[in-house]
Amino acid sequence: MFSTETSCWFIRKVICWRAAASIAWAVLLLPPTTAVFVILSKFSLLHPIQTITECLCLLTSASTIFSFILLGGVIIIVGFLILEYHTVIPTIACSKMALFGQLLHPHQFVNSLAHSLMGIIVGWCCAVTIGYRYETLGYTCTQSDSYPQMCLNEHHLVFLLAGAFVGFSYSLVGVIHNMNYVSFHSIQQYKYLRFKGSLPLVVKCSSAQAFYSVRNFIVLYYFLGYIPRTWICKTLNLHVDSAIHPLDSIAGLLDLSLLYHLWISATFLLFTWYITLLLFRIFVTEVYSFPVMSSFTEDAHQCLPKVLIEKQPMILKFLALKDLALLSQHSPSRRSEVLSLSQPGGHPHNWNAISKECLSLLADLTQRLVAYHETVATNGRAKSMSSGSEKKTSSETSSTEELMSPRPAFLMKTPASVFARSFVGGLQSPLTAPFTPDLDSPFASPALRRLTAPADQGSPWYGTVQSPHIMRRAPKLWSTSTDSQVNGSPEPSPATVPSPKQESSKPSFLSQFLRNRKEQLPEASSQALFADSQAHIWALEGLSYLVQASFSEDQFGVVQTTLPSILCSMLLLQEAVDRHFKLPHASSKPVRSASSMGDSTYKTLRFALRVTLKTAIYRITTTFGDHLNAVQMSAEHRKRLQQFLEYKD
Repeated sequence: MFSTETSCWFIRKVICWRAAASIAWAVLLLPPTTAVFVILSKFSLLHPIQTITECLCLLTSASTIFSFILLGGVIIIVGFLILEYHTVIPTIACSKMALFGQLLHPHQFVNSLAHSLMGIIVGWCCAVTIGYRYETLGYTCTQSDSYPQMCLNEHHLVFLLAGAFVGFSYSLVGVIHNMNYVSFHSIQQYKYLRFKGSLPLVVKCSSAQAFYSVRNFIVLYYFLGYIPRTWICKTLNLHVDSAIHPLDSIAGLLDLSLLYHLWISATFLLFTWYITLLLFRIFVTEVYSFPVMSSFTEDAHQCLPKVLIEKQPMILKFLALKDLALLSQHSPSRRSEVLSLSQPGGHPHNWNAISKECLSLLADLTQRLVAYHETVATNGRAKSMSSGSEKKTSSETSSTEELMSPRPAFLMKTPASVFARSFVGGLQSPLTAPFTPDLDSPFASPALRRLTAPADQGSPWYGTVQSPHIMRRAPKLWSTSTDSQVNGSPEPSPATVPSPKQESSKPSFLSQFLRNRKEQLPEASSQALFADSQAHIWALEGLSYLVQASFSEDQFGVVQTTLPSILCSMLLLQEAVDRHFKLPHASSKPVRSASSMGDSTYKTLRFALRVTLKTAIYRITTTFGDHLNAVQMSAEHRKRLQQFLEYKD
């Protein structure tokens, strides 16, 4: 565990200041954004000079200044919520029920309520700024044969409700598209250039989402608009002017001026919030250079080796790995500090800490891939596992021995929804997640049990699987040819699989509905498995570049002691990745959405990891060449390494 001081110094000294800077810039951009909104909402082709004069007078009025103060407070709250809910590992829903559960989470309810309230405030500011018939909630009207009385201004009410609806929609879209996910760009750019390049996308996404939000709001208000109108009238003792068409009618909603002003206001709301989100992403993901060594013991916890090996906030972990990748490529002086020996003692503490953590990350991902494949291979299908007929290749044996090594202290876990729950006799039985396998569960794979513990001959799992529950078919993630395609072995004959006990009655409609909604999406489960692979990509780059540089810069030979472990870890991971990409849907590239502010780079992380892994191995083999023949490794690994040496992989 890490101490409170270690966990807080980076958040307090770096992240909070970066978030504050992004919010400050968002507030500073509010006046020019509001000026554009005022011009677009009041511009008239027939009277352009008069429009400009009115806009200048309006921007300097007391009501506009008060609106600036309210909008600035909204921006600050939005920035705080982004800071609170941001993540560097996306939460991927692997089924429709999992996504539905995310939308109904209590934290999400609070988040949606907060955005709805802020949407009402922005809607009020927009109505007051536009003026005319939208300015106040009530006005004096005269009914037939009665005294003047206060009537409800439904146009103003529509602005308030539309602001709440757009804020609520923004919150829901943020969950669906993972807009709280913060990714790191592979190409380093100045903050201004990143902001300038992303500005057209912000305008496009804001206007498009505002159009759909206003459309949905108009439809909703047409059917349910009388409910808030009646409640407001009774609460504030307002009357409805019978001389004006109500807006929850076709005649009232076919007001093009009203629709245009609603769309402009919704675009303004989303644009200011998206600008805040964009600036937060730009500032928080900026490169941070960690010192490799420190002359003062009180600053030792801020050094790169210490930051990597300790359990830290994930944003700190990712920035440290990114700094390691950049250090290994572009900084010879810092590389020399990594490869240096401690004084006194002469121990390579920096290299040992960095290499150990990187190898732990690679071993963790390898174990997850192996466990994932075993779970998929036995999902609803029994495999003949008799001890007399089962034979393992040397590669599988080496993989098992590698995975039975002590677990790393730090494990990056992708969402637990990678596997759905299968229905057995109307009851739900959880499938084991690949990263933390539940070996005590009767539904655990026999092959997975042998990966972590020796088989006991007295155990019911020794030999052929005996439990009839394992034979029962669960909801399929992939086609029935998965085993034969991946393992190269024919599918077991139906005659060898004992038929489960027939159910006395068919499942109910609700049970069938829930079963269909809980079935996994194979593409999403593969994305969730590699959700944190950006860390592994940087670990591979950092290790491979440091090993490459050690060929000419390692004066003490500190890298040579761990070179066999590095090569074996990379080859094991390469084998597991290749095996994963043989599964259906694993090699299909998803279509990126161009009309959303949600960052979808996590959908292609598995492809980037595969390319980075192969490049890292080639980087080492091309540098050392035939010298790698002296490295001790298994025959299977040597055969695989020879393919890289001969450029045949």
